[in-house]
Amino acid sequence: MSPRLLAGRYELAEPLGRGGMGEVWAGTDTALGGRRIAVKLLHAERLASLSGTTDPEELRRRFLRECRATARIDHPGLVAVYDAGAEADELFLVMQLVDGCGLADHLAEHGETAPYPVAWALAVLAQLSSVLVAVHAAGIVHRDLKPGNVMVRPDGRVTVLDLGIAAVRGDEDTSLTRTGTLIGTPVYMAPEQGVGEPPVGPRADLYALGAIGYELLTGRPPFSAPNAAGLLYKKLHHDPPALRGLRPDAPDELAALVHQLLARDPAGRPADAHRTHAGLTALLARHGLSGPAPGPAPDTPLDPTRPFRHPMAPWPPAPRGARPAAPGPAVSVAAGPPQPPAHGYGHPDPRTPAGGIHGAGPTLSATLDEVKRLLAEGQYARVADLLSNALPMAAARYGETSAVVRSLRKQYAATLLDTGQFARALPEIRRLIQEFTAERGPYDPVVAQLRQDEQHCLRSLGSYA
Repeated sequence: MSPRLLAGRYELAEPLGRGGMGEVWAGTDTALGGRRIAVKLLHAERLASLSGTTDPEELRRRFLRECRATARIDHPGLVAVYDAGAEADELFLVMQLVDGCGLADHLAEHGETAPYPVAWALAVLAQLSSVLVAVHAAGIVHRDLKPGNVMVRPDGRVTVLDLGIAAVRGDEDTSLTRTGTLIGTPVYMAPEQGVGEPPVGPRADLYALGAIGYELLTGRPPFSAPNAAGLLYKKLHHDPPALRGLRPDAPDELAALVHQLLARDPAGRPADAHRTHAGLTALLARHGLSGPAPGPAPDTPLDPTRPFRHPMAPWPPAPRGARPAAPGPAVSVAAGPPQPPAHGYGHPDPRTPAGGIHGAGPTLSATLDEVKRLLAEGQYARVADLLSNALPMAAARYGETSAVVRSLRKQYAATLLDTGQFARALPEIRRLIQEFTAERGPYDPVVAQLRQDEQHCLRSLGSYA
């Protein structure tokens, strides 16, 4: 089947992920010499249910107005917006294609056998706060800042991928979403956003920043509950466990700032992203992470402190054939070889770019290296068998509920689906549903996609029973 050509110039090559409102595709811009791009396709019918309008022209105007607002933001930590438009019943957004590893996978890979380094957490938070300064200065509230929307690039730069549900503040309501509609990710959502009290302001994004910082430092979110309602109750009535009690080596000032960001009352949080960034950069300087470091820049990939220690040092070019990761509501694909089509819960490459899960034993590392080779060759059935063997090895080393095991399970379930092995895929999908529902609530887009895949398996098994 020939690739789809969108708007007469954007050739869509392969799907990278699906979310609650659309899909993300990797492709090329044929009008600009084949520049690689990511294209987010939004389904008008799904957006209409959230926007409060059934007029397609009004929906198109609001979508393009919001795209123009976000495209005006010029910041190296934001994915670049190239174009936007509409074709048939779809709206599309053309964006930069970004190399790197999703922050959630970065934490899973580097925080299982030892705590995620404090210096890395501090560097990630400082870079994210710089992005929020630019976003808020443009009159925009992100409303869904989370590890799944953040990429750590090979040179250590942190990039925010998606402003897809951002709210544009001002006299004219340009937001695509209807006031009072609960949109966001419950684990990182500010209490006032959860109860739907308009307007949600910039301090909601600061809360999400604090939740990310807490998770990076402790390996767990500030609150957990079996559903979104339970999470919201805890956020409205409780304080998270003391960060220093879970991470004694975290600096007192950093722990205090994270707890301030997580204040239940927005007035208790820092006044704005400027002050938050100033506090984080002061901590960077205090811990020797600010200003050029002596000597050449090391080639250690995915080190978030590198932009501060070696701010202008070039990064070695990526090897030929490396696949960039794309922006999207639920996709965080580490740079690596081509993989089978992604489902809404992604196809994370379960290795660091340096090779092997952090601290993995030789047998597991060798298995995952073989998985990489077979994915590059398109031998997905053999990949499924190898991942089936890798899962018990990873569970024995890291624990059955660890993020590393979940990353492997996601890859395994998606590969089974792609190869039509529905009886083997069904129990893995149901386990993922249970884990993601407990963490994010039943209305998260990843959970919704998993439910669809569960039904797909049941229909397929029924038809061939």
